[in-house]
Parts: sequence; C-alpha cells; structure tokens
Amino acid sequence: MRITCITVYQVDLPLEHPYWLSGGRLKFEVLDATFVRIDTDEGLVGWGEGTPWGHTYVPAHGPGIRAGIQTMAPFVMGLDPRCVLDVERAMDRALPGHLYAKSPIDMACWDIAGQAAGLPIADLMGGGSRTPRPIASSVGAKSVEETRDMIERYRARGYIAHSVKIGGDVARDIARIRDVESLRRDGEIVLYDVNRGWTRAQALQVMSATQDLQVMFEQPCETLDDIAAIAGKHAAPVSVDETLVTLQDATRIARDGIAEIFGIKLNRVGGLTKAARMRDVALAHGIDMFVMATGGSVLADTEALHLAATIPDANCHAVWACQDMITAEIAGGRGPRNIDGHLHLPEEPGLGVHPDEDALGDPVAVYR
Repeated sequence: MRITCITVYQVDLPLEHPYWLSGGRLKFEVLDATFVRIDTDEGLVGWGEGTPWGHTYVPAHGPGIRAGIQTMAPFVMGLDPRCVLDVERAMDRALPGHLYAKSPIDMACWDIAGQAAGLPIADLMGGGSRTPRPIASSVGAKSVEETRDMIERYRARGYIAHSVKIGGDVARDIARIRDVESLRRDGEIVLYDVNRGWTRAQALQVMSATQDLQVMFEQPCETLDDIAAIAGKHAAPVSVDETLVTLQDATRIARDGIAEIFGIKLNRVGGLTKAARMRDVALAHGIDMFVMATGGSVLADTEALHLAATIPDANCHAVWACQDMITAEIAGGRGPRNIDGHLHLPEEPGLGVHPDEDALGDPVAVYR
C-alpha cells in the first residue's frame, strides 16, 4: 500500500462563546482548522485534523500546519501509511521540529492502518478500554458568578470534569478556586488551569492559600524550570501541558519529579505516534494523565479518545473535547458525541469518523 495523494482543506470553526485564558490575556473566537485526506493505491482513505488553539496561545498556528504539509508532502508520498514509524521519520527528516504540523498526517495514517487491520485505532495500538471517558469542560477565565454559570451549563450537559481557567490576579484566583470548591459535587474532577499565567511568587501565593482544599493545578508557570523551582515548596499536584511538547520534556518531568500529571495534547506533541511514548513514560513513573485535543472538531476529539482508551482506566482522569464549544458541524453528527458527559470509543475500524467533504469546501492544496 502506498500514499498517492494528500488533499488539504482549511475550515474556520467559530466558538459558541468568546473564550479567555490567563485572566483575559488571551481571547479566542474562531479556530483555524486544517483537515487532511490521504488517499492510497488500494482505495483506503484516511483523515487527519490539526487545529491549534488560536495563533497566540503557543508556537503553533493554522497557516503553519499547511506550510509544513507542503514541505513534508514530497517526503511521505509513496510510503506505506500503515508503517507509521517510517512516515514519522520521513516527516522529521523533512522538517525538524514543527510537531503540530505533523499531527494531521500521523492521524490520517493511523486511520488507514486501523481500517486495513479491521480494528479501531485504540485496539491497533494495543489497548482499547471501552470504559467511557469523562469529558473535561473548559471554563474560561471569568468572574466568580460567570464561572458558576458556565459550570452549571456544563453540568446540565452531564459533565463531571471541569478545567477551570485561572491566572493573572492572585486575589481573584483564590476567590474563584474557593467558590468552585464550595460547590463541587461528589465525584467531580476539577483541574485549575493557569495556562502559564503566574510568576513563581504568584503560584506559591495561590497554592499556599488553597492548600487546605487539595486541588490540582495545570501549568502554573511559564517554563519547566519555573515549575521545578517551586516544586518542593507546595503540596498541590501539578499537571503540565504547554511545556510537555517533546519526549525529552516527558523524561525530564518524570526523572526530576516536576509534575504528577501529564496533560497530553495530541496536536502539540505531533500526533498519536509520539504521544504513545509519552504515555508509556508516564505509566512507568506513576504519573496520571489527561488526554486532550488542542482544539477542533469531532475528528480531533476522537483521536484523543483513542489514546485515552490505551491508558488504564485508573490512570486517565478525563479527555478534553472541543466539539461542544464550536458551532460548525463537519461530520453530520457522526462520531463520538457527548453522552451524559462522557465519550464512548467507536467500534468502526480506524479513526471511526470521517468528515463530509461538502462541509469542508474546496481544497486549498493537493499533492500527488
């Protein structure tokens, strides 16, 4: 089997509500999504998606994905998409770094490999828990009252896991954390995501002031060095995601005890092939995980669900999915959707969901 054609689409995915991070430092209203179709000489077709969370969040942006695919396409053309390691190495040779540009090609190859084997991707990867995964909501950085309202909206949709965005103002952050915790229901999972919004001093202030609540914080500071510097000065479990990009990051975090939780964002780390290595590092060191699509449609959410299904149930807190936050529909309602706040692994071979090409518009590039 050989790759014969790579077709690229660009789609704007409007968000249902404007979204703020880090105390309003970052605001998003539309996501720039790239969809990739890979055709083979045996008639199998695979789909991938790359949707960064805006252009200002981390070093990743929609046009960069499409430029990266243009650079890498000649190097992966003619390869067997089932040989995901060969495709990975070809992309890494053609374009060092730029992992976010490689993720949609990697996803499409896994989709084809699963279809060829007659297995869902999770089963093909060697694990395939059918335990439904809780979906983590994403509650933007707002006031106490707005935070309450948004959590209640998600609860009405069945959500039991929430990622509450904080950062930017110590007093406000402490007040929001205490208010959310006062209303937390039994069995709810709450992660307070700072999105790199604190200095070291601010992080220690908030963590010390909320120590009695025993809450989890994600990405409290800008760098791994910052998080490592304060690690011995507080008792709160810490998750890292923005600074978990490469396998080297994962091994350093595990070796030095910088964090207790990995937040693996598939587009950021380069796709399933690279993310699976991070998963194994985490499991080998007793580190729990959240698995997340960086943003995007049901395709990106489904990819995250497949990886989550390869993690033992006890070690996977939740998946973060974006489909309930966007107003565009590109798959006609197909694929894993929110059922009582959970996603269920699809049984179809491969990814388990493909887009409607009519919903994608005309291709922006075709490589043969």
